[in-house]
Order: sequence, then structure tokens, then C-alpha cells
Amino acid sequence: MSATSVERGRDVRRRLLRAAVELIPELGWNAVSTRSVAERAGVTPGLVHYHFSSLQALLREAVVDAMSTELSSVLPALEQAEDLAAGLDMLVSRLDAYDGMDAASLLFVEAYLAATRDEELRERLAAQLGGLRRELAAWLAEHGHGAPAATASILAAAVDGVLLHRALIPDSGAEELAPVLRRLVTSLDEQSG
Repeated sequence: MSATSVERGRDVRRRLLRAAVELIPELGWNAVSTRSVAERAGVTPGLVHYHFSSLQALLREAVVDAMSTELSSVLPALEQAEDLAAGLDMLVSRLDAYDGMDAASLLFVEAYLAATRDEELRERLAAQLGGLRRELAAWLAEHGHGAPAATASILAAAVDGVLLHRALIPDSGAEELAPVLRRLVTSLDEQSG
């Protein structure tokens, strides 16, 4: 295979993944079709199955890659914080970018729902969530928190919960949530000691 055909293949694959990430929030996981992905990517439907074993394999890879990108930005941002309170404030302030109906929020919701019926997707998303929890736990431990693993689990669940609820009740911003989250994390730390 020539370098040009390899590059074209990579480009088609990237376009298919990007099209899937765009279509999942727009249409819903189950409404995305081979044809809709191919049309959005500007390729023939046969290329979807040339690059991926199935439409579900394409959707899985697209969502796992997109979620990995979103989650990978959390720890570097936390590491910029000078202390635990500043890190928690930063984490909560980042939530203001998501209103619950934005593409990233809808992608996460659709992926979580699809994972209830797709064991491979569930395992891959669980691995990502586990990685986030470990990173949060390490960051909490570095800042002297006494129960980093349990707190990281609660913190990740709280962030997910806020994002999920915002689609229905978009009334809580960073200014309201940050003090509550700080008290929760501090309380969990005090109870562990």
C-alpha cells in the first residue's frame, strides 16, 4: 500500500469517527445508521464496513475516543491548582461549559445508556471511568486527603450527576456548587481520620 493510500485510509477513518461523534448527540445512538455516518463523512457506506467490523464497532470507538479526550483534560487542569479548594473550584467551574443539552453532554448520556446493553462498551467506559477515579484519588492524596479513593468515586459521580441533571433542570452554576462540593470533600476527609 502506498503512503498516499494509507494517508487516505487514515483520513477516511478520522472522518467516520468524527461523523459518528456528531451524529450520536444529534440523532441518538440507535438512530445513527451506516448511511447517515457515511453521508456526514462524505464517503460511501461500504467504507464504513471496510474500516470497522460493524456500525456498533464504529460507534463504540468514536465515543470511547471522544470521552477519553474530554476526560484527559481533567487532571492537567487540576494539577494547576495551588490547593485542594482551588482544584475543586476549578473542577466545578469547568462544568459551566456544559448545559446538559450540549453535544458533549448528550454524547456521554447516549454512551452511558448504550453501555447498559453493550458489554464491550460498558467495559471500555468503565476502564475510562476507573482511570479518572485513580487520577482524582492520586491528586486528592497529594493534597493530603485522608480518603482519596472513596472521595474520588463520589466526586466523579457528583460531576456526572450534575451534568445529567442539567439537561432537565439547568439551574446550578459553579458559584452555587463549589462551596457544597468543598464541604462534601472536607467532610469525607474528616470522617476518614
